[in-house]
Amino acid sequence: MQAKTFRLTLIALALAGTVAAGAVCATSGGDVPVTPVNAASGMPAAAVALPNFAAIVAKNGPAVVNISVSGHSKVALQEMPPLDPNDPLYEFFRRFQAPGRPGGAETPTHGMGSGFIIRPDGLIITNAHVVDGASEVTVKLTDKREFSAKVVGVDKPTDTAVLKIDAKNLPTVALGDPAQTSVGEWVLAIGSPFGFENSVTAGIVSAKSRTLPDEGFVPFIQTDVAVNPGNSGGPLFNMNGEVIGINSQIYSRTGGYQGLSFAIPIDVALKVEEQLLHDGKVSRGRIGVSVQAVNQSLAESFGLEQAAGALVDFVPEQGPAAKAGIRPGDIIVKFNGQPIQEPSELARQVSELKPGTEASLTYWREGKPRETTVRLGAVEDQEPVAAIPAELAKSRLGLAVRPLLPQEPRQADVNGGLVVERVAGAAARAGIQAGDVVLAVNGHPVAEPGQLREFASKADKRLALLVQRGNARLFVPVDLG
Repeated sequence: MQAKTFRLTLIALALAGTVAAGAVCATSGGDVPVTPVNAASGMPAAAVALPNFAAIVAKNGPAVVNISVSGHSKVALQEMPPLDPNDPLYEFFRRFQAPGRPGGAETPTHGMGSGFIIRPDGLIITNAHVVDGASEVTVKLTDKREFSAKVVGVDKPTDTAVLKIDAKNLPTVALGDPAQTSVGEWVLAIGSPFGFENSVTAGIVSAKSRTLPDEGFVPFIQTDVAVNPGNSGGPLFNMNGEVIGINSQIYSRTGGYQGLSFAIPIDVALKVEEQLLHDGKVSRGRIGVSVQAVNQSLAESFGLEQAAGALVDFVPEQGPAAKAGIRPGDIIVKFNGQPIQEPSELARQVSELKPGTEASLTYWREGKPRETTVRLGAVEDQEPVAAIPAELAKSRLGLAVRPLLPQEPRQADVNGGLVVERVAGAAARAGIQAGDVVLAVNGHPVAEPGQLREFASKADKRLALLVQRGNARLFVPVDLG
């Protein structure tokens, strides 16, 4: 039997399709009407009430926006065989570099998505992947007005981004509570699938609290609403006309709609939005454990009555959990008094608390429950809030960097340096990539962002950066212009 595979597709446009409501009547001989009958109730099909979404669309459609982004991506040049230095064409061909090394050509990129206005002064929520890597973001309203948008911040773990446009008295959406939504309820999406602005589609909630691969912080709302590329970032409404989610992803064999759409609950996005506006970044707690699901066999092995909880399989030394006495083999069954059914629930609850918060842990060890208190640490590999791409591009060097974290020098086999978080302008043209570690500038080691800015400000036209990329080191000349 041929294996069936599903491809996870990020949706970068909006919804498409229409909902056909009412019964279809056929005629025999052109003059005898036939009335369809509902098999379940025995009533005429025309008597079965279907929802009318017109009022919701009329009220909220103007607050749903189309988002266009543009930027540049690096295209690596094809690897060439070694050349003889005595070859007359050596000087010409040596300029072409192998894949993954600086020197590839830049090609313009464009994308589209959706978003919605949550404040009349122009605050907009969308997906992080819609604006990821964009140098320019344009927001278009239903009245055809267009605005250049500022990226206030992005949070990739929840795929949430906050934009701001310079406008007043804009229409806004009402925000609802996803917890009050039940499986089977009708929901409605508005967005720009394949660029068709303000398209409306509808369906039902198929499931709640879905966990997707590599998406441990989000309890997704699953629907069968028709969502396609371009719907990303658009709102999901309940029948009260309130936004309960942000359309984010689909499961598909083809890249198009197949009845499996996933939305980020709006309460999750609002917590991110609040931190981005107030703190400029998103802080998440951690307890410092690696966990796995508990199946029936494991539950029986550890003496648990039911297969639930998060089985600890690794505890880093000196981490919060280790200091609290947690060790491999413990099964965390409650966090702050809340039962833990799956490891994903533990990850979400921990991430919602700020570092330094004290929390209670109930865990199963040696056939009985025990309790302890853990002081949460910080998620250290958090990507910082995106510097505004346009502003980053205007800087002389075009790099957003941070110092190495304590565990990173050993991983990268370096003793210091600065990790590149975002890149634009001169550094991007030179081939510097996110994830590179800048070790030195013109032969001088650097360990603080201020040192890099100082070298850039004092340089004439060029800088030579010593960069660690994976296991390789190379000097990259940067033309500052």
